Amino acid sequence: MTATTRPMLATYPAEINLDRDLLSRTIDTISACAQACTACADSCLSEPNVGMLVKCVRTDLDCADVCTTTARVLSRHTGYDANLSRAVLEACIMACRSCADECELHASMHEHCRICAEACRVCERACQELLTAIGR
Repeated sequence: MTATTRPMLATYPAEINLDRDLLSRTIDTISACAQACTACADSCLSEPNVGMLVKCVRTDLDCADVCTTTARVLSRHTGYDANLSRAVLEACIMACRSCADECELHASMHEHCRICAEACRVCERACQELLTAIGR
């Protein structure tokens, strides 16, 4: 898979107030997390004990939606608003933490939950790193 995030950021004609490599890595990590959460939710729905996974499906889908929104906001730089970037990163960190916590409850029985929890933890750390770089 060839990532397009870095090449797209490289074509942005104006200054970006953030390290482009850090930003592109974070966007790619967030996008990968959204995909993992979507796939985990779908896998949960196919499990024979789906009733026990309702909360997991919900947190997966919430996390996927928050991650997708975060990646989209971080991909736009015209009229950049650091306050909004901080807010969506904080929401993404919280969504990833909640999803990882829930998926870890099922990880010993469902490999898709283990993979999703891991993706969420990686995303949580990446968002925190970018949030720190943005500062207050």
